[in-house]
Amino acid sequence: MSTAKVVTILHPSSAVNNIVNDASGNVAVGNNLTVAGTATLTGATTVGGVAAVAVAPSTSGNVLTSNGTAWTSAAPSGGTAPSAIGQIPFSTNGSTYTPTQKIVQGTAVASTSGTNIDFTGIPSWVKRVTVMFNGMSTNGSSDPLVQIGAGSITTSGYSSVASYVATPTATSTVTVTNGFNIRDATSSAVRNGYMTITNVSGNIWVSGHTMCDLPNGASNVGAGGVTLSGTLDRIRITTTSGTDTFDAGSINILYE
Repeated sequence: MSTAKVVTILHPSSAVNNIVNDASGNVAVGNNLTVAGTATLTGATTVGGVAAVAVAPSTSGNVLTSNGTAWTSAAPSGGTAPSAIGQIPFSTNGSTYTPTQKIVQGTAVASTSGTNIDFTGIPSWVKRVTVMFNGMSTNGSSDPLVQIGAGSITTSGYSSVASYVATPTATSTVTVTNGFNIRDATSSAVRNGYMTITNVSGNIWVSGHTMCDLPNGASNVGAGGVTLSGTLDRIRITTTSGTDTFDAGSINILYE
């Protein structure tokens, strides 16, 4: 490299920083460079060997996006910004977004009366629902049953196996087709635990649950699957007989 001019700046500690301006107009800085005031860059500029391009967002709320070769500044394609703790920008169609919580908690329902407890209005984008049982019991010996639906509750087509395990030799297992069964061997059972219902693809859903029966010192486990006729939007907690009444505890859901 032929050098047209060399400017040498002496540091107070006697270290030397060289700024070299060659015949082509290129400038090489031998150490850190601090610019006071306004700097205007023309031509190719690199940072760490990568070409740097100045793009200003220009408008409040704009974001910088790249197509792989160039940067552009544009407003997000629809929606509103998060406004509450726990919210994130969430897209359901790949082009617009809405602010939502990553995990949404429903409103707990007292399981102290009635034969059915329903949770409706589950959004179409949901891929997993957790049903939580807190001290839930009924007035009869019929097994609790969780059913899901699209527009209405689906009452057939399930593949569900559930077991009640008190000791290695004291077990009771059932297979049912009208819902996700929670097996109990006694009418005094009080359940604590959860069931997770997860989307496989399309309208195919599978479940798995783990619960305890504290008065009887037993555990309840099981799993199942069902294909709905449409997009899941509701969940029902009932019993296999459909007539036993809830008499204690509470139930809630999380969806995400």
